[in-house]
Amino acid sequence: MVPVVSESCTHVLAEFDCLDPLLSALRLDSGRIKCTCLSVSRKWLALGTSAGGVHLIQREGWKQRLILTHKEGSITQVACCPHDEDFIAVATSQGLVVVWELQLERRGRPERTGVSWEHRGQTVTSLCWDTTALRVFAGDVGGKVSCVRSGSSKHGKGSAFVIFPVQTIITVDSRVVQLGYADGHLVVSSLTRCYLCDTEREKFWRVGNKERDGEFGVCFFMHGQRGQVGAPPPLLYCARPGSRVWEASFSGEVLSTHQFKQLLACPPLPLISYKNEPHFNPVQAPQSLAFPKLLQFGDQHLLTWTDSAIYIFAPHSGQVLLWTEVKDVMEIAVFRNELFCLHGDGRLSHLSLVSPERCVERLMKRENWMQAATVCCMFQHAVIASRARKSLPVDRLEHLKAQLNSTSQQQLIGQLEEVIGRVEPLDSACSSRRSSISSHESFNVLDCGIYRVISRRGSQSDEDTNSIATQTTLEEDRLKEFSFTDEQAENDSQSVRGESDRSDLGLQFLPLSFRPKPPRALQAVRDSVSSFVKKTTEKINTLQMNSDLWARPDLREGFQEELTPPPDEVEHEVSDEQISSESELHELRAATQRAISQIQDPMVLLNPVCLGEELQQWALVLEKVLGPEDHYRPRDIKKDEDEEKTVEDEDVLSSVSCCIVVQPESLLAPANDLNESSNITEEEDLKESSPCFTAPVRTPFPPLANSVELIQLFSPKPLPPDLHADLSELACLYLELGCPGEGRDSRWGKDGEVENVCVFLRRYFFLLDQERVRRMCALRYSEQPDVRKSYIAGMLEFTQASKVVEVIQKGDLLKSLRSLRELQPWNAPLLLAHLYRLYEKHGEVAVRAYPQFYPTILPSDIMAMALPNHFLPYLDNLVQSRSEHQRLSFLGSLLQPETLRQDWLELGLSHDAPQRADTLTPDGQPRWRSHFYSWGYGRLLSLLIRLPADLTSKQKMLETCRSHGYWMGYLYLCKELKQRVEAFSAICRLDDMALLEESDGIVPQSFDEWVLLLQLSQKITNSEASPTLNLPHSTNGSSSGNDSDGGSADPYNGPADWRIQVSPENIALRLVRVFGPDQALETLQECGIQVDLSQRSTLVCDLLRMAEKRQRALIQTMLERCDRFLWSQHA
Repeated sequence: MVPVVSESCTHVLAEFDCLDPLLSALRLDSGRIKCTCLSVSRKWLALGTSAGGVHLIQREGWKQRLILTHKEGSITQVACCPHDEDFIAVATSQGLVVVWELQLERRGRPERTGVSWEHRGQTVTSLCWDTTALRVFAGDVGGKVSCVRSGSSKHGKGSAFVIFPVQTIITVDSRVVQLGYADGHLVVSSLTRCYLCDTEREKFWRVGNKERDGEFGVCFFMHGQRGQVGAPPPLLYCARPGSRVWEASFSGEVLSTHQFKQLLACPPLPLISYKNEPHFNPVQAPQSLAFPKLLQFGDQHLLTWTDSAIYIFAPHSGQVLLWTEVKDVMEIAVFRNELFCLHGDGRLSHLSLVSPERCVERLMKRENWMQAATVCCMFQHAVIASRARKSLPVDRLEHLKAQLNSTSQQQLIGQLEEVIGRVEPLDSACSSRRSSISSHESFNVLDCGIYRVISRRGSQSDEDTNSIATQTTLEEDRLKEFSFTDEQAENDSQSVRGESDRSDLGLQFLPLSFRPKPPRALQAVRDSVSSFVKKTTEKINTLQMNSDLWARPDLREGFQEELTPPPDEVEHEVSDEQISSESELHELRAATQRAISQIQDPMVLLNPVCLGEELQQWALVLEKVLGPEDHYRPRDIKKDEDEEKTVEDEDVLSSVSCCIVVQPESLLAPANDLNESSNITEEEDLKESSPCFTAPVRTPFPPLANSVELIQLFSPKPLPPDLHADLSELACLYLELGCPGEGRDSRWGKDGEVENVCVFLRRYFFLLDQERVRRMCALRYSEQPDVRKSYIAGMLEFTQASKVVEVIQKGDLLKSLRSLRELQPWNAPLLLAHLYRLYEKHGEVAVRAYPQFYPTILPSDIMAMALPNHFLPYLDNLVQSRSEHQRLSFLGSLLQPETLRQDWLELGLSHDAPQRADTLTPDGQPRWRSHFYSWGYGRLLSLLIRLPADLTSKQKMLETCRSHGYWMGYLYLCKELKQRVEAFSAICRLDDMALLEESDGIVPQSFDEWVLLLQLSQKITNSEASPTLNLPHSTNGSSSGNDSDGGSADPYNGPADWRIQVSPENIALRLVRVFGPDQALETLQECGIQVDLSQRSTLVCDLLRMAEKRQRALIQTMLERCDRFLWSQHA
């Protein structure tokens, strides 16, 4: 039972769109690059990233238009100009503030029209635009607030190159939390209080007298439109501890305090989302919160949030409009009644504040039937009200009820029926609901479900008062036009379609999508069309099967006579065909029962040879009854007659191609739910549109040489359900064995087992269990891609009539993914076919969004579908979608079989990776500082090498990492395999002392290892000099990708990097720190190792000796005092 909310709930937060494909297309979902901040305007959605880029997304169509790149660090703040869409302000992690002019109207390149280093070394925490001028206010963690003015090319030539001085507005006592601006006044919120600044007269004063401690937001609240003449001055709202908000005047005087602690004891309203069903919990305790940010939301509301919820207040009435639990909220940007949430894991959510009836209407347009029905039942007061009839007429509510599943959603249907029974009609002079709706919508709805358009040119009174008898007459006339006589059935299908189209042209009907089809009309149409298709197909088969006995006109001489035998001969031949068909089915049933009984014998079942022989005997009968007939024609036909028939058969085949693809309804399973409505699924789509299938039925024509076998989606003969189930089990078993007995057809044994299996799969696709065949392709035929191609071709043909295919063919990736999500619970074979279509349409962008379909679709399916360089982003996104502590075990569960580890490792080392010449020397040794290079899939590689494996696999991975120059993985594997000498040698060549620390490197465990390391360093130092390179700086080669603008130079180049060089002197100093200067130097002299220490190193040794002496003296003094104290206590 869906709980009912209070009547005071007038709005709801709803999520109608999914922005995950957008992040996938921007590569912001892989974990290597994350979205760090956002801003929104009427035209743009601006996303700042950790790689220093700002992506400008056009909100109309969600298309990326520009990327603004910065080499000054990651993006911390971004703000779109509210009064000029051509300007945007950006702040980086190094303290740089930049104002960009996009110049899209003039199709020029974006330019930096304002730059400020006033906050160098500080993190900018807030940006705020002037509401009229081109200037930006910025505040940082140190409390400094500055103003950056921007030039503009719109003001004339050269004005964009004018550099305005950066002005410091104020420096407050602590970090700036939020900035706001309105009508020449700037408000600054710090950790302790709020400050109001008159930027024109340069006056500053505090808002209120009481301080606070923590992050509390502040904002101006505008009345009406900005700049409106006669509008009252804006108010100021300042957050306070304990769920309180100050309301202050424009001059900073506190007018009142709003207490929301007790008001927030109301239960949270659910977030209405397409992803899952909303849940409402009516129990909630009072909340004492600190609101870190305040934003004006729309014209009358105030919005704030915490990391776990979003709160919307009505400040004029001092009430809580709503609050909704939303997880991991980091930042929110608003525009009118829309808000965009940035979550801690980098995800984006697009939410809208709408009324419940408007929410139901939009959910129904997206065919989210269950969510729409739940909202109707939850917000009954809003749906029942008469004002909701404009957006939710009763017909739409009835249509919504019809779309629910009558078996699994019976309780929800009953609750929705109660709501529909209580709805209030729209205020009108009409006496009935139907006449009211008809008068507003300008059409009449007949009892049979037919919509008749009312002309607006003349009077409508007569049409509005039609009687039930007139409606019934119209319905009967409509049904008569869909009936066909025996004479019409003898005509060709093209002429019949032409008559049907011409008859429909004279009818004026309005096919509205939200009106359910009435059972009577639907049944009548189905019966008439089914009888026509059945008779037409029987005539075609009769003509084809008896073509050998008729006189053939010479088509080359222009004869166009109809091949029509006498009626009595046709009836006789049809009866003979029926008798022959029954005898063949009886023979097939007997062979099937015999094969099943033999298989139940363990001696046969466990012996592959005997099992293959039994199935081979059964397959011969199957092919005789349900296979192509060319294998069983009489052998005494003359050769020249065969050649004559070949050309004619091909012509007849092409002439009746439109009929060959027709599947009679009598061959389908009987549908017992014609009077019931259910959710749109793949199976119902296929049943409803069966006359339009492109599925070939049985034809007597043999396939041409070297041609592809036609895919049989339906049985050429009607099969009883029990026989079909037995045939399906034997066909799947026969396919798993590799279709033994390939000598029965010369074409089957031409290319061995693979071609044999492919032909059987296509020829008897209608008998096979689709999910079982999918598993066969992944396990049994993983090395034979042709088998999978045949299976996918069959699935694509099988799902061709689905409505999802139409959405995919339109090319909208977001709508395609949404339509696939609405098919839940998913059928793996059907979903896989749609994903193949989507990948063919969009390529890598589509594959990046496929992790949401796991575990229905497994990585093995994507591997067989996509290219290797497209599969890697999918695998990386799939692993990164799990939490940090689950990724290793999750990746291990995907390795089925274990050999995939090595394949995926080589794949990750070969794509989005540095060149081998940059990481390896010509003799195969590590190149200097090459471990700083970034690897696009470094995190995935680190997980692969950390997975448990046997010794042989680890050694193989070690050699692979070495051959590709992945030195961080190489060192980790050396540490695991106890190959410390090789690891120390690589560290010396990489020349980085950080690799000898405990975090990621290898620390020498004994004095002998230190001596070995010192000797290796001396040897390498004497043999070659360290080069000077500019390398991208990265800590482990896995945290940064190639999306930055060329990377940054290694900061440890030249003479300034002596502290991290693996030189004999630095190793000796590290040894001195570990063992002490005296012991270390004496031992080195005993070993015959001479280390030349510089003046600085000598000073360090002296300081260590002094520190060691002082430490000994301190320890001695402490021991003596302890001893003295203990003796005194003993005495």
